[in-house]
Amino acid sequence: MSVERKTDIGPPHHEQFLPPVIKANYGKWKYHENPKPGVLVHVGESGDKLFTVRAATARIASIETLRLFADLADKYSDGYLRWTSRNNVEFLLSDETKVDPLIAELNTAGYPVGGTGAAITNIVHTQGWVHCHSAASDASGVVKSVMDELFPYFGEKELPAKVRIAFACCLNMCGAVHCSDIAILAVHRHAPVIDHSTLKAQCEIPNVIASCPTGALRTATVDGKPTVEVIEEQCMYCANCFSVCPAMKLNDPETDGISIWVGGKLSNARHVPMFSKLAIPFIPNEPPRWPGVVNAVKNIVEVYAKDARKFERVGEWIERIGWPKFFQLTGIEFTKYHLDDFTHAGESFARSAHLRHN
Repeated sequence: MSVERKTDIGPPHHEQFLPPVIKANYGKWKYHENPKPGVLVHVGESGDKLFTVRAATARIASIETLRLFADLADKYSDGYLRWTSRNNVEFLLSDETKVDPLIAELNTAGYPVGGTGAAITNIVHTQGWVHCHSAASDASGVVKSVMDELFPYFGEKELPAKVRIAFACCLNMCGAVHCSDIAILAVHRHAPVIDHSTLKAQCEIPNVIASCPTGALRTATVDGKPTVEVIEEQCMYCANCFSVCPAMKLNDPETDGISIWVGGKLSNARHVPMFSKLAIPFIPNEPPRWPGVVNAVKNIVEVYAKDARKFERVGEWIERIGWPKFFQLTGIEFTKYHLDDFTHAGESFARSAHLRHN
């Protein structure tokens, strides 16, 4: 008798984690609705209903938080829950009578329910100063400050369409800043400062040179010691070299700061996916509450909420009214940094999964 081989190679198949109602209606969903903020209901061809309750969580969750969610899932959703890519937790229920009690318990515990439909959902963000060595700003601090101000749009106020906000603490971008309606991107503004006296002892020079995505590094000799040098006009201040070589420091509290980008989206609905484009080149770091960033993002959201048409994403709104009108309505200054003259600019890339036949 053959025995199924079990290994630890690769992830387990997702099917074993699906609730029974999803397994029974897989590929047979008829429609879905958003009856109230934070609640989705999917209806299958069979008439079965799946209720999803979405709550905001912190990106870094304690074991107490995880145990709380596990207990709530056992109590209300037969143990089934999942996390979204934007750090929301979703409870998957098949019993409609348990939806409101679950929402009440989540709110009592301090986890607000919302972020579905035409709203601002949780902000996806990177590590920031807490964990990342190359961060130009603090992810958790900025995101907390921005979302405190925009919280009414999470559950109460409705927008023309959904708005996705992302934060990345450097342009290596382990956040989704390239394709979000509003993106907050922390930036370095000068090339690495090289400690030539320690570089050879701390770093493998071939690895350092290979780490640069723009070919801005080359070998050099300083004071008789092998080292590297930076071709500044090719450096994009990404800190990849610092990731493999601590002798190439890039962080600078005087010049690091934040830029704001707008108009990105992943969805194929109504319009092909769009890359985010620069709105504000630089805002200084202002911990602990970052008022400049908060006011800038809030201003863009409020102007968009007032001027956009129903179902129109931020990028689609800007495309309709034009960039000059966008800068006029938001009061953002247009500068030389907005001129997109990069050889490999985003407009040259296909951004849709659609196939075209001539």
